[in-house]
Amino acid sequence: MPRNLSSPALRGGALALLAALLFGVSTPLVQRFGSGLGAFTTAALLYAGAAAMGILLRQPVQREARLQRSDLARLLAMAGFGAVLGPVALAWGLQRTSGTSASLMLTLEALFTALLACKLYHETMGRRVWLAMLLLLAGAVLLVFDRGRLGGVELMGLLAVLVATAAWGVDNALSRALAERDPAQVVLAKAALGVCATTVLAMSLGEPTPETTAALSLLAVGATGYGLSLRFYLLAQRAFGAARTGSVFAFAPFMGALAAFVLGERSAGGLTAAGGLLMLLGVLLHLAENHAHQHGHEAVAHEHAHSHDDGHHNHVHDPLPAGAHSHAHQHEALHHSHPHVPDAHHSHRH
Repeated sequence: MPRNLSSPALRGGALALLAALLFGVSTPLVQRFGSGLGAFTTAALLYAGAAAMGILLRQPVQREARLQRSDLARLLAMAGFGAVLGPVALAWGLQRTSGTSASLMLTLEALFTALLACKLYHETMGRRVWLAMLLLLAGAVLLVFDRGRLGGVELMGLLAVLVATAAWGVDNALSRALAERDPAQVVLAKAALGVCATTVLAMSLGEPTPETTAALSLLAVGATGYGLSLRFYLLAQRAFGAARTGSVFAFAPFMGALAAFVLGERSAGGLTAAGGLLMLLGVLLHLAENHAHQHGHEAVAHEHAHSHDDGHHNHVHDPLPAGAHSHAHQHEALHHSHPHVPDAHHSHRH
């Protein structure tokens, strides 16, 4: 049996951490550059930058599978939750609460993602994972209590961020089914739909036109923190499933809180620090999971980017392509045991 069967977990973790770093740092930057702007205008600029990144990173059809017409309904739902409701709620909330507490509240995105992945894709949720989710929830309760003591405006801002985390949790669950498509094409389609919707809403509400510096800054933040981050996130989902990607991505809020501190944010209190610690413990507990057992693979035909060194793609090419490539291919039935994660080839029930 190939020794690198467990490598998807390492590759997926690294990709999810890159996505987390880019998105985490973006949160306090959105708060700074979006100050005084309408929430819909801020969201439109962020996803315009993401769309530009999607155009730059598109891969040829020989390397990545294309989006299909049947994916349109799912893309519309992803854009509604992830490119409209999520960023608008975040932008509105960031203008009414501290960058540190808002960043930490975003950790709950992992909770929503894991629960939906368990429900929709039957991803494994053992005792360790459930305990991790409870720690995340307990940390969020402390954050809400801490912000609530500072007044209604602070609390409403934090609750708006909570809405954003729920919206992005739904978006993450929806995107799992598109993880085998070209991630840059998914980024472009989702971002373009989001830009159209938020621009129309911003104009209809008469939101102020942003200054050039703020607009360019938000475009840059959107390109990296939303576009490039989403591409890495989708690749991580492909490697080791939605729940685990969401769990590793939960490091993003801590990176955001650190960035907020560097930028001068000093409003966090003792309860916020305690809540952040509980959330960090939950993330680490989730990452410590190990999963291996005898399992079977039914015969299946599908199309996605793959290589021939993972123990699951043994079909013959003449000549054999170098590295990852994409085409329709057939899998024969297989029964074996190795450490695995709920990727496209390990969605079996337990």
